[in-house]
Amino acid sequence: MPPRHRALGFAMAGLVFLADQLSKWAVTHPLRLEQRGVIEITGFFNLKWVENYGVSMGFLTADSDLGRWLLVLLTAIIAIGVVVWLWRERQRPDAAALGLVLGGAMGNILDRARFGHVVDFADLHFGDWSPFLVFNVADAAITVGVLLLVLRALLTRERKDPAENVNA
Repeated sequence: MPPRHRALGFAMAGLVFLADQLSKWAVTHPLRLEQRGVIEITGFFNLKWVENYGVSMGFLTADSDLGRWLLVLLTAIIAIGVVVWLWRERQRPDAAALGLVLGGAMGNILDRARFGHVVDFADLHFGDWSPFLVFNVADAAITVGVLLLVLRALLTRERKDPAENVNA
C-alpha cells in the first residue's frame, strides 16, 4: 500500500478522535448535560446524558474496576488489530473506513480509562420510538466504518473466471 493510504487512515482516525473528544467536552462542560439530563434540540433529536459502562448494546458491562480495565484492555487489543489492518490495507476507501473505526475506538477507550464509562449523548428518536441507543461521535464513526467495510467486501469482490471452475 502506498504510504498515503496509511496517512489517510491515520488522519481520519485523528479527526474522528478530535471531533469525538471535543463533542464530549462540549456536552460535559459548557452545556453541563450531566446536570441537565436532557436538552431537547428537535422533535427527533435530543442531547441526553448517558454513562455507558458496557460496549455495544449493553454487552460486556463493566461493573467493577477490574471489569473496567479488562474492557479497556480488550478494546485496546482490538484497536491494535485495526492499526495492523490499516497498516497493511491496500485500498484507499478501506483505509479511510478503518480510520473511522480506529478514531472512534480510541475516543471511547480514552473515556473508559479516564471516567470509568463512555460518555454518550446523541439521542435520535421518532416520537416515542428510539431505533438507536444513545450514542456519541465515536460510536457513529465506528458504525459507519464497519458498514463501509462490509459493503465494500460484499460489493467489490473479485469475480472468478468461470474457466477456473472447469475440471481438466
